[in-house]
Formats: sequence, structure tokens, C-alpha cells
Amino acid sequence: MGILTPLAVKIGAVSWMPKMLPLIEKCDVKLQGATKGRVSVLDIAGLPNIVLRVPGRKTGNVRSTPLLCVPQDGGWLIAGSYFGNPKLPVWVLNLRACETAEVVHRGKTLTVSWREITGTEREQAWQTLLDTWPNFAIYEQRTERLIPVFFLAPGPSKA
Repeated sequence: MGILTPLAVKIGAVSWMPKMLPLIEKCDVKLQGATKGRVSVLDIAGLPNIVLRVPGRKTGNVRSTPLLCVPQDGGWLIAGSYFGNPKLPVWVLNLRACETAEVVHRGKTLTVSWREITGTEREQAWQTLLDTWPNFAIYEQRTERLIPVFFLAPGPSKA
């Protein structure tokens, strides 16, 4: 966690923040372009993050999505929260449609296998995510859907 993390948590909890997501994403794309992918908005906020790269399930074009993550067991936990939007983030649908994905972490691109976490294991992973980003609890309250949780591990799928 960084010095700006408490401020990021406060900003992330503001009710109008989901409406700002397109602007934040545009700024983040420009920042990452200017720094050749070395710095993102999440880095400035002092939060652990990755860029998830998955092919679009309809077009096959690779889509890159910066995501807050929690490092765990040599991989990463991620949540499809989308600020509590009632719709799933598109990256969730694309990830579910592919066997492997790519993660860009600290300038390195890695092939990752993934699995969606359910049941008791999801509850434990959810608590781990909340410990890093307490606003996931707010996002959970904003939506009726169960926010999906995934574990990404370096290496190809074993399926």
C-alpha cells in the first residue's frame, strides 16, 4: 500500500465514482501510453494491480484491462466488481470464454491460467480482497449480482 491508498479508498467509495469510470479509463490509457505501460492510475494510488489481456469473445481482438488485484500464492486474485454496476464487466465474459489469458505485471507479460472461485473458498478470497480494497463491500451492496472472483496463476491451463 502506498501513501495515497487511503485517499484512493475514500474516492473509490464516493457514490458518483462509477459515472467517472470512462474518464478514469481514458486517463489511465494515456498515462500508461506515456510511460510505456510502467505506471497506471492504480500504481499512483499505491494499489497492487495487473493488466489483464484476453481476446474478445466475439472479435478475437485482445482487450487490455487494468485491474486491482491481490497477490496470492504466486498468482493474483481479481474481482469482477465494476464498481457495483448491475452488469458484468466485459472482461469477465471474455475471460470465461478463453482457456488462458495474459497478465502484464511489472512490465512483464505472462501467460496465465485462471479459475473462478466459488463456495467457501470464494468467501475466503473475498475477505482477502476486502482487506486490500474495502470498497468491494460497497460495490457488493450496489448490485444484486454475485461479484465473481477469479484466481490467475502463471503458466498454461492444465485442462
